[in-house]
Amino acid sequence: MAGTDEEAVAAADDALYVLTAVLLTPAKFPSVLGDDYPEACAALGMAPLADGYGLVLGQDGDGARWTVVIDDVSLVAVAIASWDCGMEYDLSPDERTVVAALPGWPLAVAVAAPNVPPPHDPDPEIADGPPLTPPDTSVWGPAQRRLGADEIALQWATWREQIDDTEFATPGGASGGASGSGESSEPGGSAASGASAAADGAADAADAVDEDAGSDSGAGAGADEQPTNAEQGETGEQSESGQAGKQGGHSGILRVLAEARAYVESPPPLGRVRSSFAPGDARTLRADGPGWSLVARTDDIAFVLLDDEPGEVLPVGRGPELPGLLEALDKMAVRPL
Repeated sequence: MAGTDEEAVAAADDALYVLTAVLLTPAKFPSVLGDDYPEACAALGMAPLADGYGLVLGQDGDGARWTVVIDDVSLVAVAIASWDCGMEYDLSPDERTVVAALPGWPLAVAVAAPNVPPPHDPDPEIADGPPLTPPDTSVWGPAQRRLGADEIALQWATWREQIDDTEFATPGGASGGASGSGESSEPGGSAASGASAAADGAADAADAVDEDAGSDSGAGAGADEQPTNAEQGETGEQSESGQAGKQGGHSGILRVLAEARAYVESPPPLGRVRSSFAPGDARTLRADGPGWSLVARTDDIAFVLLDDEPGEVLPVGRGPELPGLLEALDKMAVRPL
């Protein structure tokens, strides 16, 4: 990859028009790139340094796409915070902080720099390697599943208000269920409303932010808000998994909970369990694993998305087990500094 090539670094640094920036740290990384921090770094060909990186996405004077990787994480964090507050911030990394200049963009960007040619991949002779491209989110898969989980975490209140706690009733009559899992009994209801809505919501949010981004002032989007034009499967009818959930536990949810419990005993790769701010004394938990994503509030329920159930968002009731699991996960989770 061209990241260590001096010619590529020079080309990217020459009049780079900054469009946006994102953090690549154990606690905050574009989840569309992977289930954990090392996997996200590997997608860019970078070593998973403990302090992480800042990714600056922009165009050079010829309009070519470049991703400049810097080790000044604080600089990028301040820029993102400023942009999120609607303030201008001129993100101009010092040459000494540049770790790599990678051709292309690993994430979709909805804006372009003015007065330069439209975004395009750099000349192969300069790039000296294949350009980065965003993951394919046109079909349901790991990237789209993680985007859906991102949106649920961002819009928790909206998703939570769709859930009636009585929907977690089990044959024994206990709310929450012995396994702590359940699904909406209403066709087309909250459990079957689908991650399509979640991922589409993530796309709308990211597009809105990117459209407000300043092309040469660096006013860009936040880390995990990446646009996608994904179209996912129809979920208007109750799935067979919904019936399974009413009869003692959805097998996919049970597998996710078991693997999440295993994380407590044997820590997974860095970044697979993350804890972030939530209202009150609660925390928002995000956990990912092979084929699944879990979003939860430590004082509330959880939502699960699965690779093998396109468009399904599965609520998990608190029950007797979930509170303890969430507390244990929160204690071992990575937190933003």
